[in-house]
Amino acid sequence: MPDLAEHGIARLRADNPSPYTLDGTNTWVVGRDPAWVVDPGPALEAHLAAVAAEVGRRGGAGGIAVTHDHGDHVEAVDALRTRIGGPPVAAARHAADVVLADGERFGPLLAVAIPGHADDHLAFVAGRACFTGDAVLGQGSVFVTGRLGEYLAALERLRGLGLAVLCPGHGPPVWDPGAKLGEYIAHRGEREQKLLAALDAGLRTRDELLDAAWADAPAALRGAAAMTLDAHLGKLREEGRLPAGL
Repeated sequence: MPDLAEHGIARLRADNPSPYTLDGTNTWVVGRDPAWVVDPGPALEAHLAAVAAEVGRRGGAGGIAVTHDHGDHVEAVDALRTRIGGPPVAAARHAADVVLADGERFGPLLAVAIPGHADDHLAFVAGRACFTGDAVLGQGSVFVTGRLGEYLAALERLRGLGLAVLCPGHGPPVWDPGAKLGEYIAHRGEREQKLLAALDAGLRTRDELLDAAWADAPAALRGAAAMTLDAHLGKLREEGRLPAGL
């Protein structure tokens, strides 16, 4: 079985399980002398202590990188920063010392813009590892709030990088990145085909379209499915593929 240690990476999982966070939010620490933190996670004392201890074992912090500004990923930024000596924080939108855009570097981390789950979403590539935040999860699919075409294009970019491991915001590491990224792209295509079939059948209301194309979505995730429906409709609208009146 491959080992994260071979890539200089440690996974620290917060104890905040839910239908949206799976078994909890992952914080990743990569490198040594200094170490770099990806997504501090929720402000839970035990989690903060574990991350700070890992950073200390690795010779201190070079910086903190944020994939996107949802609370379960950034709530602990300020508290962690204080504990580990005040290193710089980098993000696309979250209050940060370094504002990152696609293709820019923060220490060993290369930012890859991958909007979709959030407009400010970045993935970070270090060596052959990619920290994917909520763009790709270790289990299941993600909800997309918009810019679906850009999201799919970014997944294709990542698939072409020859990565060895995906380090997601939730769920276990993914040791077959090409297969997982291909699965995500295919899944969106399958949803689109179901949605188009529902539209061709004359369905128009949100509930009708959700029942037809997202029938497998658990009740607890129906709100997320509705946002993803809107993202798919937006993509079809941009492509001129929506029926008249939608």
